Amino acid sequence: MSKISEHDVFVVADNILSPLGKTTTENFEQLKNGVSGVKQHNNANLSPIPFYASLFDENARFLQSGEGYTKFEQLLIASIADALIDSGIDPKEKKTVLIISSTKGNISLLETEENNPALQQRIAMPASAKLVAEYFGFQNQSIIISNACISGVMSIITGMRLLKAGQYENVVIAGADVISKFIVSGFQSFQALSPAVCRPFDKSRDGLNLGEGAATIILSTQKKFEGSIKVKGGSVSNDANHISGPSRTGAGLAQAVKQAMSDAGLAVADIDFISAHGTATVYNDEMEASALALSGLQSVPLNSLKGYYGHTLGAAGLIESIVFIQSLKENLVIPTLGFAENGVTSEVNVCTSPLQIDAVNFIKTASGFGGCNAAVIIGK
Repeated sequence: MSKISEHDVFVVADNILSPLGKTTTENFEQLKNGVSGVKQHNNANLSPIPFYASLFDENARFLQSGEGYTKFEQLLIASIADALIDSGIDPKEKKTVLIISSTKGNISLLETEENNPALQQRIAMPASAKLVAEYFGFQNQSIIISNACISGVMSIITGMRLLKAGQYENVVIAGADVISKFIVSGFQSFQALSPAVCRPFDKSRDGLNLGEGAATIILSTQKKFEGSIKVKGGSVSNDANHISGPSRTGAGLAQAVKQAMSDAGLAVADIDFISAHGTATVYNDEMEASALALSGLQSVPLNSLKGYYGHTLGAAGLIESIVFIQSLKENLVIPTLGFAENGVTSEVNVCTSPLQIDAVNFIKTASGFGGCNAAVIIGK
């Protein structure tokens, strides 16, 4: 049983905007059909050599009139707008706050614009947050979460905590990242990119794919949303192992997982499946498997969605959480694309085919550069 909270946090609405579709429904249908957005790209503006990623079409439009907004900001606005439709949430209400999640924001402007004080101000994330907030009329100052690859999950946890503390009644959480030459070259310098579609937790895994996307999830404590899916608990930790290398033991992520379960008042037996970070790099998957074993979750069904979306950075935790919210609604777990044979020391129960499951709770994990880890529990 989950513990009683003065403020239950309900999931009101959501959106996924990715190369697979413009809505959560469109995305989930594509996933059920086994469609991946990851493909080979030959784009000299992003990389001197071909690479695999899930990218929007170069001519894709996200707003009817996007003048004055960068691609990053357009993605945020389009995703938020879709989530707000029929949500019953008014962004102009004083009890509503906006949280923005991103790892890179408008950093790509450094590649195309003259570097001067005006540009320095324009690429700062608060500038984007202000523009997005003004577009919808949010009254409160926006909150920005930029903590490497846990940004999306950390944003959900932050929103949950603000609501449980009674500071707001509604939180609109939106995350996005776009792929630039800066990002591709950075991951290439780590030799972290796979030369094919990535293979999470597989014996033959050899790196990740990058991806573009945006997602929005709206949370509320308003009683009219009772009966909806809830955010039940979450935790963030940092193992401080290395600036880019994952922990060798998984103890930091295990700490976040155990604390998230404690925060939600749940035990191992209450967790029905795991939405893993599963980047398909050799060291991340090994660390994550070790952390799940330390947490007692090694037998719980698990998947990684990186083979469908690539790693969407600041949007990843949001996109993958929303997919699992849809899984809760349809009692269907999406299989892990690219997995054939276990390739981690600690066995994990990787879902390899569509799994019908009468699930109540799932846990979403994430880890990132600098040793940061996060886990959030969402359930019926």
